Amino acid sequence: MLAPIKINSIEALKDHVLVADMNFAGRKLSSGLHLLSDDMRSAGIRPRWAQVYAIGPQQKDVKVGQWILVSHGRWTRGVKIEDTNGEVVIRRVDSDDILLVSESEPIDDSMSTQMLVDSKERW
Repeated sequence: MLAPIKINSIEALKDHVLVADMNFAGRKLSSGLHLLSDDMRSAGIRPRWAQVYAIGPQQKDVKVGQWILVSHGRWTRGVKIEDTNGEVVIRRVDSDDILLVSESEPIDDSMSTQMLVDSKERW
């Protein structure tokens, strides 16, 4: 595996939004049920939460530090960097596909609509 790129600071261009901490892990529902990581499967087709890492000077909808919900697949592959806070994976998201904004880290206990598909087709 490649070593992370070491940087002191990073700035986004135009109205771009860079995020970190995108949630690809399994989920625990409010009922206590644990759902394993569902990325790369049809059941994994769902929006994801991420924290805004940097914004471009033309971006007026979100601020650094906020949490955003991004439509499925509307982000780039991650790039691992090392900044003054340690290692982080950053991605650029499509700002037109930001669905929600939160000031605090949300609890993701939503079910994917794909979970309603017959289990034989899903797995």
